[in-house]
Amino acid sequence: MNKILLLMLTCFYSVNTYAYLGPGMAGGVLASIIGIIAAILIGFGAILYYPIKRALKKKQDSQDKEETDEENEES
Repeated sequence: MNKILLLMLTCFYSVNTYAYLGPGMAGGVLASIIGIIAAILIGFGAILYYPIKRALKKKQDSQDKEETDEENEES
């Protein structure tokens, strides 16, 4: 019982720390959070960009090949 009472007293007892976190600290935290989110989004974008680019190029190449085949047949 004494352990529970001691735990409750230590959890709910506050001590003044006299610390000051100015606007520079908040700006730094905000900038780092935005940076982390941007890095994750850019990473996902890069992962998705190259396979899509490759598929579009393959599709365009096949269309170009069909067009040249049709031109060769007409000649």
